[in-house]
Amino acid sequence: MEDIAGDSTLRSAGEVAEARQALLSRHAHVMEPAAVSRCLGVDAADWRRFALHWEDLSHDEYAAREGTHRLRRYGHFSLDRTGALRPMPHLAFAQPEDTNPLYVGEERHFEPLTDAFVADPLFKSLLRLLGRIASCLRDADVWSVKVHPFRVVASTDRAGLPTPEGRHRDGVTLVTSLMISRENAVGGQSTVYTPDGTTVLATTLHEPGTLLLGDDRATLHEVAPISPADATRPARRDVLVTTLTAHHSAERDAQVG
Repeated sequence: MEDIAGDSTLRSAGEVAEARQALLSRHAHVMEPAAVSRCLGVDAADWRRFALHWEDLSHDEYAAREGTHRLRRYGHFSLDRTGALRPMPHLAFAQPEDTNPLYVGEERHFEPLTDAFVADPLFKSLLRLLGRIASCLRDADVWSVKVHPFRVVASTDRAGLPTPEGRHRDGVTLVTSLMISRENAVGGQSTVYTPDGTTVLATTLHEPGTLLLGDDRATLHEVAPISPADATRPARRDVLVTTLTAHHSAERDAQVG
């Protein structure tokens, strides 16, 4: 198995320590693009290559029922404490009943991540970075990692709803949102709340590589709608949502979306 220790681990120790401390104290944190790039060992060309995967997403028929034009794919992996990644069976995605009010008890079927997406070195480095950060929340032998690349599209007559379910939690340990790109979009503020409704953090992800982290056990979150800046063209917002749930054995999680 591949060990996560190495030059990149040493190089990003400060950024990871800062993110961990913020999660422990405030339950949410924003990592700026320069810090994320240093942690991953990537540059602007790597981000441009990675963004091309968003041109190969599939229609989300479930969001369409709520009037939202959204594209997505879905993948499930296990990540152990050495940094070894293993794909899990591609099954339906389902969330705990006390989390997403739109899809209570519903199994949703999404197209899998493409082979090119999974093989991208930026993607693999990102999951290992998230595992290192999440270790402050739980000393897990294995993380169940669920990966959701999203594109939300808006027009003048149809707002884009990144979170059509509204304020919610995902029923995981760590929830993250990585900005990939925005085009002709206004709005889309991400807000993290305590259970009593107090705002913990509010930010609009603009620059590619900006990473929002949240302790999903202690917070709720939502993203405001987007709309076109130029009414003659559609708006779009591309993000990668990745969640990590602590398990001593990811095999037990194979049947849970």
